[in-house]
Amino acid sequence: MPTERRLPHPRTGRPFPSPVPPGSGWPGDPARPDTPVARDAAGVAELAARLGSVAELDAETSVCRACPRLVQWREEVAVTKRRAFADEPYWGRPVPGWGASRPTVLIVGLAPAAHGANRTGRVFTGDRSGDQLFASLYRAGLVNSPLTVDAADGLHANGVRIVAPVRCAPPANKPTPAERATCAPWLQAEWQLVSPHVRVVVALGGFAWQVVLGMLADRLAGQPKPVFGHAVRYPLPAGLTLLGCYHPSQQNMFTGRLTPAMLDDVFTLAAELVHDS
Repeated sequence: MPTERRLPHPRTGRPFPSPVPPGSGWPGDPARPDTPVARDAAGVAELAARLGSVAELDAETSVCRACPRLVQWREEVAVTKRRAFADEPYWGRPVPGWGASRPTVLIVGLAPAAHGANRTGRVFTGDRSGDQLFASLYRAGLVNSPLTVDAADGLHANGVRIVAPVRCAPPANKPTPAERATCAPWLQAEWQLVSPHVRVVVALGGFAWQVVLGMLADRLAGQPKPVFGHAVRYPLPAGLTLLGCYHPSQQNMFTGRLTPAMLDDVFTLAAELVHDS
């Protein structure tokens, strides 16, 4: 339910409605007003199959409207908002991957948070999960700052890219199997575009692990199915390594199931594997 009420971006001060129209000047917006829009599963498959660059992928994923429930939810959240962000515009669109277009480390997460990436327009930005993840990436030398606040904060990647198998914030953080299947061609196209450069894939959590196993099916052919665990390491053909990592969710960090030191173990190893390759 888009609205034309405009509020200033918290960093640039430029006013935007929530959700943000493509090509209207939001920091880092990869789309234009005429970017092709997928409106159903067939449309996603068709557009994903003919992508020629990461820039095209980012643009087209950021305007996707293929899943009616997710479109309604992300836009409703962008209008109703959380009280702490009531005076900010919300991105309210699918969240594209972020980082290097030729990454050596690819991180696969879950889906955008309703008041995190769905608000800021950048994956793992604006919530506590992102705070923990980017702080660890900074300590491993994979980004230039430990802080991830908004899409105009000057954060830059150093050979890393972060993607989500589901690009829209889902109700209760639970996309349906049909929504996951509809979104899957975007990730497969992304992998095809970046895979020549990737040396390490990090799966954040058990769900991401299963997604990655599907993404890497050709490289896993004939091998025992890898079992997820934190800091597990699986060498794969063509110089690729798969790493498992507990998801840096607020619950995992609060309970101590995952600690900053445990995150550092994974991303320091990822950086070392790239350096040694």
